[in-house]
Amino acid sequence: MALNLEKNENIALFIEKLNFIKTYPGIIKYSRDISWLLLEKAFQIIVNLFIGIWVIRYLGPEQFGLLSYILSFVGLFMVFATLGLDSIVIRELVNNRNKQEELIATAFWLKFSGAVAVIIMIIMVINFISLSTQEVMLIFIMASSIIFKSFDVVDFYFRSHVLSKYVVFTKISALLLSGALKIVLILNESSLIYFAWLYVFDSIVIASGLIYFYFKNKLKVRRSNLIFNKYIAISLLKDSYPLILTGFITSIYMKIDQIMIKEFLDNAAVGQYSAAIKLTEAWLLLPAIVAASLFPAIINSKKKSGILYYSRLQNLTDIFLWFSIFVSIIIAFNSNLIVNLLYGVQYNETASVLTIHVWTGVFVSIGIAIQNWFIVENMQKYLFYRSIVGAIINIILNYILIEEYGIQGAAYSTLISIIIVYYLFNLISNKLRNIFILQTNAFLYPVRKLGIQIKFNMNKDGIK
Repeated sequence: MALNLEKNENIALFIEKLNFIKTYPGIIKYSRDISWLLLEKAFQIIVNLFIGIWVIRYLGPEQFGLLSYILSFVGLFMVFATLGLDSIVIRELVNNRNKQEELIATAFWLKFSGAVAVIIMIIMVINFISLSTQEVMLIFIMASSIIFKSFDVVDFYFRSHVLSKYVVFTKISALLLSGALKIVLILNESSLIYFAWLYVFDSIVIASGLIYFYFKNKLKVRRSNLIFNKYIAISLLKDSYPLILTGFITSIYMKIDQIMIKEFLDNAAVGQYSAAIKLTEAWLLLPAIVAASLFPAIINSKKKSGILYYSRLQNLTDIFLWFSIFVSIIIAFNSNLIVNLLYGVQYNETASVLTIHVWTGVFVSIGIAIQNWFIVENMQKYLFYRSIVGAIINIILNYILIEEYGIQGAAYSTLISIIIVYYLFNLISNKLRNIFILQTNAFLYPVRKLGIQIKFNMNKDGIK
């Protein structure tokens, strides 16, 4: 009798929770959006598992290392093409529904101008460094894809409206087409340059798909409003310029290790190191995509209540941290098995790098969770400051440790710099202290269940 009563109570509680969800359609809306984004990442993981890894095995450490080096080199300049606009544009699209067409058009022309400027910048830089003919050709091919990334502004529109399904459909289509072409290239024993052209192909397919779905779903779009607005441009750049510098410095400490490995060692060492990074980055896609989808919800919660705002940030950080710890433990203790299974014996140094580098994901994930806090609070300058600190530390440590410990030294350098940037840096300023507390409380999640936690500095509106 008691068991039946308990069962009925549980059923009633479950029904009550369902009714609660129904009364808040926003929950369902965001859940659907995340589901679409996770579907894309599931496809991406599957394709990379079967085709991306096949490509890495086919190319081998030396050729894959060269490809990774070129991607890192071009990536250093990529941020100047984005102009730091991504999060800023999403914020403005959420807050200014009546100016969306002008915002999209203005952001597009800004990013297009940035892309052209980057290509010119790359042309100037390569005249001052020693590169082979093959390397120069690969750089120009990769750089040409930057032009088509200007159409990412359409992606921002769909994200601001929690309509990621259109972006997902576009990217899955590009992923499947590109995957099929990679198989053809491998079976025909094609050279590296053809794989480089696939990056351009992906950009073209994605740009075309985004344009198609934008005009299909905005049947009443006023094309007269799709014009460049200099006042909007000035406003966007005023908020984004710290992010431009931040993004560039971030690119340095995230990509400089691969560039320095090539300078100190060789392309094969870059390939061994990059193969490990690929495995870390693969699972970090999940926290990144969840955070991106929840960005509009976090902005809206700030309007309602400071307490609700920080409560959502805390919950997000908790989930990301313990998910990343769980994944890192599994990968670290099985690195040899994973690398041999996926890449083969030719990547004999990759496992030792992966065992170290995988722990960067723990601190990157808690950084991802609160990244948009800096945007919402208009504190982008601190992103710049911490990026400078991270870049300096990473370059110095790379210079010391790569010569002494090879690619394992580069992995330690990256881990130390990321711990400092994404966690310890938040101790230096009173304005960032609550973020440090929030992240520390995430580490303390098990003991928080006992009622032990560090208290935030609260006022009636939330956190000071």
